Amino acid sequence: MKEQKFAQAAIRGNYSQFSDKEKKIADFVLNDPRNIIHLTINQIADELNIAESTIFRFCQRIGFKGFQAFKISLASEVVTPLKDIHEQIEEGDEVKTVAEKVFRSNIKTLEATLQIVDGETIEQAVTTIMNARKVEFFGNGGSASVAMDGYHKFIRLGLPVAMNLDAHVQVMSASQMNEQDATIVISHSGSTTDILDVLRVLKNKGVTIICLTNFAKSPLTKESDICLYTVSEETDFRSEALSSRIAQLSLIDALYTNLMIKRGDDGKQSLQDMREAMSHKRL
Repeated sequence: MKEQKFAQAAIRGNYSQFSDKEKKIADFVLNDPRNIIHLTINQIADELNIAESTIFRFCQRIGFKGFQAFKISLASEVVTPLKDIHEQIEEGDEVKTVAEKVFRSNIKTLEATLQIVDGETIEQAVTTIMNARKVEFFGNGGSASVAMDGYHKFIRLGLPVAMNLDAHVQVMSASQMNEQDATIVISHSGSTTDILDVLRVLKNKGVTIICLTNFAKSPLTKESDICLYTVSEETDFRSEALSSRIAQLSLIDALYTNLMIKRGDDGKQSLQDMREAMSHKRL
């Protein structure tokens, strides 16, 4: 994955997966980010009673080459008069104000996610899907709607695709796949029970797994072959899974569009066939 651009968002996005020492570093940064940009790695290590190497590895874990790159990113966030990656909604806000903050929040989620999108990873995912015998989408809860959207788009490509909403049927379907197949598994946390049940079966069958998730360290990312990440933050009135859905849908769109280009005339013909088949449903 290419280097991060949003230091604070990267910390928040991975916070639940941090060790105790990593959370100590994360809290220190988030509590006073302006102060951090004036400190050396040695000073922070002394302040927290943590080894410099631990801080360096922390920076790498959240997507930076090292401490200096992390500080540069952090400085660009705190020196520039930008609001937090997600603007907080307050109880006293007017209806129009709430709507504006929701829109700005979604825009910032897309911008932050775009900064961590890696072209090579997208290319790898596209190639895997193109070469697969069959592609199946998996998602539960809020992620199910994203999986269904993916299925709805990909069926236009003329590729064999599938998607099931029932968690039991998902496991059954996964058991019928093999190493020639590919899956797109969508889970904000990457650690829900139903998804992990499907993941276990997919791994046993040798299926190539592409995941869309918000957390770089989770059971899902650990077992996936190709990982696409979103960046989102929880607020008091909007769950993090809700805000990340916009970014997940955009990643699906990016995959679909690239695949349609790769498919060339075959893709155009599939789309035309679908339009003709559906034409009688329009008045």
